[in-house]
Amino acid sequence: MSISEQDGEKADVPLTIDPDIFTESHGIFRKTVRHFFETEADPYLEAWDEAHAIPRSFWRKAGDLGILGIGVPEEYGGPGGDFLDRVVMTQEMGYAISSASIGPAFQRDQMCEQLMDFGTEAQKKQWLPKMVKGECLLAFTVTEPDSGSDLSSIRTTAVRNGDHYVINGAKTYISGIADADLFLVACKTDPDAGSRGISVFLIERDAPGLRIGRVLKKMGCHASSNGELFFDNIRVPAENLFGPLNGGFKVLVKSLNRDRLMWSIISHAAATRAFDLTVEFVKDRKAFGQSVFDFQNTRFRLADMAAELAVGQAYIDRCLRTFIRQGEVDMMEATIAKLWLPEMEGRIVDQCVQLHGGAGYMDEYPVSRLFTAARLHRIFAGTAEIMRLQIGRAL
Repeated sequence: MSISEQDGEKADVPLTIDPDIFTESHGIFRKTVRHFFETEADPYLEAWDEAHAIPRSFWRKAGDLGILGIGVPEEYGGPGGDFLDRVVMTQEMGYAISSASIGPAFQRDQMCEQLMDFGTEAQKKQWLPKMVKGECLLAFTVTEPDSGSDLSSIRTTAVRNGDHYVINGAKTYISGIADADLFLVACKTDPDAGSRGISVFLIERDAPGLRIGRVLKKMGCHASSNGELFFDNIRVPAENLFGPLNGGFKVLVKSLNRDRLMWSIISHAAATRAFDLTVEFVKDRKAFGQSVFDFQNTRFRLADMAAELAVGQAYIDRCLRTFIRQGEVDMMEATIAKLWLPEMEGRIVDQCVQLHGGAGYMDEYPVSRLFTAARLHRIFAGTAEIMRLQIGRAL
C-alpha cells in the first residue's frame, strides 16, 4: 500500500481559523498551498527520499504559484503577502505528508525575509527575484563542528583585507547543502567581542576556496540534504557583508525567533496530521471482533492527544496575536513555543505509532516518517535544552 493510498482523501485542516487572526484571503491562500503540496510534493515523497534530493522543477513550480518569497514586494519580483500568509504556508506544509522529508529544505525560504530586513538595496535586487522564482536556493550556515545553539562560540573567521574579507573555517549539519546556490555564513569578525563580534556574509557556491563536504546520512528527512562546508581563504567582496559589521548577532537572533515560532507551528501541524491519520487507522483496524478505536484505552489516548493539540493551538494563537499587536515575534513566546510544541509532537507521534502497531514502523505508512521527523524538531533551530536555558535566564 502506497502512502497516497493509505492516506486517502483528507478533510479540511483543523488548524487556526479564528477570524480575529486570519482573513478570507488567508483562507483562499490556504487552499492554494494545500493543493500544491497534495499534488506536487506528497505523491513524490518516496522517490525523492530514495534519490536524497528534491528536483529543481519543484522549486520553480512553487515560485510560479507564488508561495516562495512570501512578503517580498512586487518591485523585487515577489508575491507580496504578510506574516500571516507565511504562517498559513507553514501550517499547510507542516500538515502535508511530504513535510516529514522536505520540511527543512522548504523552510529555508524564510531567508527571503532576512534579505528584506537586512540586505542592501543591491543585494535585494540581485537575489530576491531569483529566490522568489525558485531559481536561487539559499542555505543559512551557523552550526560548526564545535558549536551549535551557542552563537557566541562560532570559530569561522572573516578578516578584512583591502576591499575583501578573507574567510576561513567550517560548518556542519547545514540544511539544503546539496542544491544551495548561495550561503549566508556567520563569521567572527571580532574574535574578542563574543556575540558582539559576529558578522554575516553572502557567499556564492562557486566561490574559489569554498568546498562542499559530505552530504550526511540521517535518521529521516532524506530528501532534504544536510552536510558540511569548508572555507579556505575565500576572498569575499566587502559588499557581500550582510547586515551591519559585528551586528550579525542581531541578524541571527531575529531570524531565530521567527524560525523557532515557525518550527513550533510545523510541529503542531505535523502532530495534528499524525493524530488524524491515527484516528482514521484505528477506526478501520479490527482486533478481537471490534475496531481498535472501540477499546477504551485507544479512546483515552486519543482524548489526551486531542487535549494537547487544542492547548498547543491556543498558544500558537497567542503568539500570532502578539505579532499582530507588536509587529514582531516575541522572543520569550517563541522560545516557550519551541520548547513545548516539538516535545508535545514527540509525545503524540510516539503514541500514534503505538496505536498503528507494526504498521506504524513501516515507511509506507506516513506516521513512520512523521515519527523520525518529529525527533529532529526538538533539535532544529535550537535544542530543547537551550530553550530551557534561555527561559531559565529570563526568570
